[in-house]
Amino acid sequence: MTTRSNAPLPPWSEDIVDEFGLDEGNIYPGAAPAPSATSSMAKSAVIIGVAFLASRLLGLLREIVLANRFGTSSEYDAYVSAFRIPDLLFLVIMSGSFGAAFIPVFGGFLARGEEDDADRLASAVITWTALTTIVLGLITFVFAGPLMRYVVAPDLPPDAMDLAIKTMRMLLLSPLLLGMGIAAKGILETHLQFTLPALAPVVYNLAIVLAALFLAPEYGIEGVTIGVLIGALLHVGIQIPGVIRTGMRFRPTLSRNVAGLSEVGILLLPRVIGQAAFQINFVAVNHFASQTGEGGVSALNYAWQMLMLPNGVLALSISTVVFPTMAAQFELGDVDAFRNTLQRGLRPLLLLLIPAAIGLFEFRTALFQTIFQSGNFTADSTILASEPLAFLALGLVWYGLVEVLARTFYAMKDTVTPVAAGIFIIVVNIVLSKALLGSMGHVGLALALSVSTGIEAFILIVILRRRIGGFGTEFGVWLSKIVMATAVMALVSALLAPKLDRLTAGDDPNRIIQLGMLAIAVGACAAAYFLAAWLLGLPEARNGMNKVRTRVRHLARIG
Repeated sequence: MTTRSNAPLPPWSEDIVDEFGLDEGNIYPGAAPAPSATSSMAKSAVIIGVAFLASRLLGLLREIVLANRFGTSSEYDAYVSAFRIPDLLFLVIMSGSFGAAFIPVFGGFLARGEEDDADRLASAVITWTALTTIVLGLITFVFAGPLMRYVVAPDLPPDAMDLAIKTMRMLLLSPLLLGMGIAAKGILETHLQFTLPALAPVVYNLAIVLAALFLAPEYGIEGVTIGVLIGALLHVGIQIPGVIRTGMRFRPTLSRNVAGLSEVGILLLPRVIGQAAFQINFVAVNHFASQTGEGGVSALNYAWQMLMLPNGVLALSISTVVFPTMAAQFELGDVDAFRNTLQRGLRPLLLLLIPAAIGLFEFRTALFQTIFQSGNFTADSTILASEPLAFLALGLVWYGLVEVLARTFYAMKDTVTPVAAGIFIIVVNIVLSKALLGSMGHVGLALALSVSTGIEAFILIVILRRRIGGFGTEFGVWLSKIVMATAVMALVSALLAPKLDRLTAGDDPNRIIQLGMLAIAVGACAAAYFLAAWLLGLPEARNGMNKVRTRVRHLARIG
């Protein structure tokens, strides 16, 4: 047996140890006590958040370049539709395996100092999931035509339909490559090493951006698809050195007699069902959107990407950091520490997502006019994409909460609860989508998504409260102050939004001036929110003000 458990914890873990009172003896029994940590978990979240922000900004740049090239055309509808089945394979098999199912069991072996068993488990899970992905990918390749024509996007025009089928077949290699990247991510994050996993999406998006710039003009959508495959290869490649440094030894095996494999299977089954239902939901939305005419699929995709910028930076970075910590605390039976970790994760999430939702809602038209509207993305495209964003923005907080709360249940080795809630909500969403499609078109699909996600968040909150208890009145008072501060910001944004929409409109605008006006408006809203929060006595605002004062005094002394 190796002695990795007796080595110092990775630097990222010092932040978690300091913030939540865990030492190495708690996380990895048998290890020597850790020296006093000098930084907090918040710094880890900030650094990871920066990487997520870089990835999301590159993702946004990717969408801008693609929007300029393809707009809300049927060609781009085909490209978006082509991702649905490959994404389903990736998220159901690979992402599901190495998220909720693998990390708790793998981390349990590490916590008990059983590194050899951890290595054998990782090898077995990687081998089985890769083989499953390859087999299902080959089947999908054969039946790509019927799947696209009857399931994913039945109402695409003939040329777009042919392009969608061809593109989907090319993309079927990406689930395997991205899946290997997710496997590396799971291993690294269980070792509390977050840097390389956070950078992997950055290089993925960068490859697509470069392909959109240099290959799309010559090869169209096919050129972009090549960039996707190169990005997927880089996604796994950048993480391999980190996995090697952990000491993990990969030995391919199809043996079913591997310690922990049956437990992974038990945890995985409901996760697979839940992820399949979730992705089927997106396939259903795509199916309905293709019935709304040219650009319906594209518009929903652009609106979704805009929504995922704040959600990805905040919800994903926070859930990534707190998940291994909560899993370790649950393993130790420390419910109070578990609840405290969750609350500390939810506070920055709500502090920023609640005002961000209002900002997206009020400035949705100006955002598309400033960021996207150029080339083939016309004023009509702006209207087509900004309308669904209004309803998606109102559900931003729910999307963030579901992301964090679902992973909270996974840390408790409970995959059944979030999966059962998710399946129920999928049914609700499909029923709502079908009901609203006729009267509201693709906008009704956005409304259905937000309403159903809000119901899902409520269900998870109620169940979790029964399991671990509530956060107390202090948290409720804190949340009410956030809402009041956001109400002040909403008034400011409501006054600025109509003027900003007019100032950023035009067929040939000055992009720098547009960005400047948008920045001023956003800055004014942020200042109003911060000032209101400070006057209400919000601790985060008071701490921020104290830091500003300290920095100003320091600069004054230097001057």
